[in-house]
Amino acid sequence: MTGDPVPDLDVSAAVADAHRREWAFVLAATARVARDIDVAEECVQDAYVAALDAWSRQGVPRNPAAWLTTTARRRALDAQRRDRILRAKLPLLIEPGSVAGSGGPAADDPAAAGETADPDEDVIADDRLRLVFTCCHPALAREAQVALTLRLVCGLTTAEIAQAFLVSEPTMAARVTRAKKKISAARIPYRVPGPAELPDRLDAVLTVVHLLYTTGHTAPAGPDLVRGDLVERAIGLARMLRELMPDEREVSGLLALLLLTDARRATRAGADGRLLLLQEQDRSRWNRAAIAEGIGLVTGALRGRTGRPPGAAGLDRPGRFILQAAIAAVHAEAPSYGETDWPQLLRLYGELLKAWPTPVVALNRAVVHAMVAGPEAGLADIEGVERDGRLAGYRYLPAAKADLLRRLGRHQDAARAYRIALDLTDNDAERAFLAGRITEVCAGPADGG
Repeated sequence: MTGDPVPDLDVSAAVADAHRREWAFVLAATARVARDIDVAEECVQDAYVAALDAWSRQGVPRNPAAWLTTTARRRALDAQRRDRILRAKLPLLIEPGSVAGSGGPAADDPAAAGETADPDEDVIADDRLRLVFTCCHPALAREAQVALTLRLVCGLTTAEIAQAFLVSEPTMAARVTRAKKKISAARIPYRVPGPAELPDRLDAVLTVVHLLYTTGHTAPAGPDLVRGDLVERAIGLARMLRELMPDEREVSGLLALLLLTDARRATRAGADGRLLLLQEQDRSRWNRAAIAEGIGLVTGALRGRTGRPPGAAGLDRPGRFILQAAIAAVHAEAPSYGETDWPQLLRLYGELLKAWPTPVVALNRAVVHAMVAGPEAGLADIEGVERDGRLAGYRYLPAAKADLLRRLGRHQDAARAYRIALDLTDNDAERAFLAGRITEVCAGPADGG
């Protein structure tokens, strides 16, 4: 028995919840059987449609993910059998008797050969991580690798991915479609890459996990500030990566970054849902176990304790994830906001900008520069980022500018910048915060000049 029949509304809600929580798991498990991402995605979609009917009659199962996975995998196997039968009979239909032994399965058909997996695939026990590596194939452009993985493995919507890449939704949809076609056309295998192939894929895999976490850390839209399911999925993937590649410093850096950042989760919003800035958060409620683990990881990564021989390639220069983790560690170790080591943070951001010269890093450095040298210095940096143009449409650019203008007493300019940020923001908690700031600066004294 799976459960008692439930009203349609409850079934619809259960299916929607299973789609949000379990899509990545079900798709990855199905892809291992189907060995074709398009076929797997179609079978999983069919399974969710079937769930609406079956669960209404039979009740919602105790383990929705298992039910969906079993249903989707059966559909994938059925599709493979139909394909094998068609390929076996087609030569006979075209030229009877011309193909000896054509009634049997093709010798190179993995599904026909007992549907066994490659022994190498056991290196990664989790199907989701295997699918991440499949999507991050070097035959695809880097942005296509990351976008496709976020869509298929992580279950993000095309709109959410487009926002992460600062492009339009149609542009991102086209990229995902092209990437899927390239995988099919190039016959990219669904398997774990060998050790020699990892360097070409690892940075893309780390980027995927980081963007997945970032999307969950502050949800692009909706009533909740945090999407816990995405955050936990990202941390889980980062832990699996470290188990798989314990000697990779950047893998340790990424896990450290996620742990140190997530340690503040419980304090980022008040009981009323109001967004709380870093200086307002109750540091006694930060997750000290996560902070200790994260600091241990980043300290080891910075010192090069990875098990590699001395002088190994890249050992002397920390990468972008280690540096970001070091920045998060400085915040985590500060007894209070006022006691934060801002000069050290500025130095770390300078190193990060060399390792990862992006406008987002430059924007974050500008905010820290303002804490060291004053808001005018930070504002000059931000205006430089504005002139660059690559962050047009990025809501945190006008929000950061507005804050510095507010601190300078330029309330009218601050209000205009806050309104621009508000127009670019869909998350309810962030919108409420920005609206409050607009009210505050509009009620303040007239600009001093």
